[in-house]
Amino acid sequence: MAGSLYLIPSTLGDTPVEQVIPGHHKVIINRLCEFIVEDIRSARRFLKKIDKSIEIENLNFQLLNEHTSEEDIPCLLNPLRAGKDIGLLSEAGLPCVADPGATLVRIAHDENMRIIPLSGPSSIFLALMASGFNGQNFAFHGYLPRDMRSRTKKLKELERISAQTGQTQIFIETPYRNKSMLETILHCCGSQTQLCIAAGLTTNQEFISTKSIMEWKKTKRPEIHKIPAVFLIL
Repeated sequence: MAGSLYLIPSTLGDTPVEQVIPGHHKVIINRLCEFIVEDIRSARRFLKKIDKSIEIENLNFQLLNEHTSEEDIPCLLNPLRAGKDIGLLSEAGLPCVADPGATLVRIAHDENMRIIPLSGPSSIFLALMASGFNGQNFAFHGYLPRDMRSRTKKLKELERISAQTGQTQIFIETPYRNKSMLETILHCCGSQTQLCIAAGLTTNQEFISTKSIMEWKKTKRPEIHKIPAVFLIL
């Protein structure tokens, strides 16, 4: 019989584990010897935060990140096929949500394996909750184009869709380009469009604010450089 694939969330930063990760996860994690992770070093640190008594040297880690080729993904499930449980561990937040792992989970479904998602923090949903925007109809777009012309075109498209449908538009940016993203939004979006910036969620750097573009232009820019952030417009 095949094992189970546990989808394990992680903290979004240096937040104490007990504040955002349910205690029962410790029981599950302590049973696992096989892990599929984005980064082995950060995975080891997280597991030690969960339980200092975990013997890391007895665990087996396999890498799944943006450098993993599609043809190499199926073999990551070999321990599962051999009857062992595996933990798919996100580097930050929820596995498979703006995060590698969806292909692996789809393969597990194709082979009728059991997938068990565990609850935990998601910057996307926490930002949506705190924005005051439409939580019944929303779309997440991941990273917008880096090219300025393409980015501006995409932002105007998202603004138009939101104005026509009332749908909240959500996207993220590489933290060191947050300031550039904010300036682009303020430059190309209409004055009445609402913008929420949610940065450093669940950490001591947490910043959440919703204002119109007109109001943002009159406000001192928030200190969000190199801080993971989510942008929402409506």
